[in-house]
This record gives sequence, C-alpha cells and structure tokens, in this order.
Amino acid sequence: MKNIIAALLLLPLTPSLALAQNAAPDTAAAKALWEGNNTQCRNCHGKTGEGAFGPDLAGRGLSAAEFQQAVRKPWGIMPAFVDTQISDADLAGLAAYFASLPKNPAPGDWRYTADATDPAGQKIFHDVGCAQCHGPTFDMPRGTLGGLNADFELFKKLVYTHTDVMRGVDESLAEGNPPPPAGAGGPPRGGNRQPPPLRMGNFTPTRVAESQLKEIYDWAHSDIGFRPLLQGRLSAGVVSANGITYTLSLVNGGLKGKGLTAEGMTVDLVIPASSTVVATTGDGYKGVHMDAQAKANVAEWLVPRMAAKDSRSFTITLSKPGTTADNLKGNIRWAKPAPKTGPNLDVQPIGPAPLGS
Repeated sequence: MKNIIAALLLLPLTPSLALAQNAAPDTAAAKALWEGNNTQCRNCHGKTGEGAFGPDLAGRGLSAAEFQQAVRKPWGIMPAFVDTQISDADLAGLAAYFASLPKNPAPGDWRYTADATDPAGQKIFHDVGCAQCHGPTFDMPRGTLGGLNADFELFKKLVYTHTDVMRGVDESLAEGNPPPPAGAGGPPRGGNRQPPPLRMGNFTPTRVAESQLKEIYDWAHSDIGFRPLLQGRLSAGVVSANGITYTLSLVNGGLKGKGLTAEGMTVDLVIPASSTVVATTGDGYKGVHMDAQAKANVAEWLVPRMAAKDSRSFTITLSKPGTTADNLKGNIRWAKPAPKTGPNLDVQPIGPAPLGS
C-alpha cells in the first residue's frame, strides 16, 4: 500500500491539481487585462462585470475551473475562446479578480438594441449578440466581407471556425498592401500585423443556427450591403521651416480582382483649431471649408475611384502640430457601393496622427 501511495505521489499533477499548486492569481494584472484593448469581453458582460447582454461576473465567486469552463465550453450563445487566445492562467486571474469585487445590484443595459422597424437579419444580429461588439450596422466586418466579396460559405466559416479561418483571411488581404507611412504606428487592416490575441471566438451551430447566420448574411450583403475595405493612415508630423508635414496614406485593402471598388470618395481631414493649412499635395484637393458637422475647418480631397489594392498618398503641412485634445484626424466617405436600403451613413474614420515628430 505504501508503495502504491508513493507511486501516486510521483504522477504528474492533473490540470486542476496543478492549478491549486500555483501561486495566487495576480488580480491587478487580470484587472489590467480586462480593462485593456486586448479583450472586449466587457462589451457583453459590462464594464465592471455587472452583466448586460452577457451574465454578470462580479461577486459571483466563480472558481478558476468554472470560469475556464465558461470560456472554453460556454453554456449560452457566447463563442468559445481557445488557449492561443487567452491562457488558463489569465482565466484564473480573471476569476480571482471578479471574485474580489462586490456583486452589483442589477445588470446594465445592452450596448445596442434593435428597432422594431429593422430588417429581420439585423434583429437577429442584435439578438445573438453580434451588435454588442460589432456595432449596430456591422461596419468593420462588412468591410472585411467586402474586401473578399465573401459568399455565405466563407461567412459561415468565419463565425463557426473564426480562430482558424481569420488568420488566413488576414494573410490573404495583406498580400500586396503598401507599407504604412513612417511613424503611423503599424500597417492598416489587412497588413502584416499580429492581430490582438483575444479576437472573436468560435460560435457553435447548436447555439447560433445556420439559418440565423443566413438571415444575418442576407441583411449585410443584400440590404445594407458590404463595404469596400478602405483605410487611411496618418504619419507622425515632420517639422520643417514651413511648419509640420503629415502624410496620409489611403488604401483599398481588398483582395485584388475580388474586393469591392469604391467610387466617388471624399477624404476629409479635420484641422486642429489652433492651426492653419500651409500647403498640401495630392490630386483632387478641393481646399479648406468649414464643416458644420465637425464644427471645424476641413481639408478635402475628392478621389474618383479606388479598386482593391489601389493606394493614394497625400500630404498636408500645418502651421502648428496637433495635440492630444485637438489632433489632425479625418474621415473617408464614398458614393458607391451604397447601402441598398436606407440612407448612406457609411464612413471610415481616419485615426489621429501620432504625436511627436
């Protein structure tokens, strides 16, 4: 009997026993993970785990094993997240962090809800939770789908096997994209960049049915329509005797020969209030005007057409650099393709220029 006990003690620890032997989870690191840009779980579970579309987490006292089960093999609609997206140690830290918080008296509101007049596919899109991360009009995924001119079979794979398929999609879209402008902080979407570790997980057909996905696809493709995969990136400013010059790189990152073409494009850069435009370059420049919506002066270029993998480059020299509170930024709009129903509200933001020269 003593020999048997001794042999058992020499066996490798099971995951649950190994977890129990580990040091106490770092709740501060877990809090930083939850609140940082690598996770978007709070879109469904609430900013502090109070619950919203997804169940509450704060103060429930879930063990590390229970928390891991809920993430790896969810009971509800939530997609499953694999260990290459988030580690067991991180999950144990999150379990400890939420166990340390007080329970909230009531859950919060959903971030977005459907209107009674919305098309059936858009209502399902809200009901199964997609809108909580992707927004009410599915803007970024419609751009990715438009960049591929994706059929339903690919859309279905992106939902049910996202962790496997999305990396291949990124690699396909990256091929042939121009490099970003110097100091832009990384390539545009579809570029050769490492994606955030905790992107969407894998949904299961038993919780989100294929028929529901088809309704969502038909709405995105045939009602509101796919978007061209456009992105604009501003460089850090370069100081000279004339002022500070920024480069704007515009790219249609779609798959060459397949992605949607953008027509009738308007590119606007919102000028910091304390600055004036000294000079610009680039075909189609129309000057500076006061924009009522932006409530600021806007420098504008018109671009007739950009097919997939086309790129354009512009420069703008300002009298003064932007600041954290009031920086150079902008928007891209296009006339075609337009939503097949309703007004054309599609816009692609151009993020603020990196600060510093």
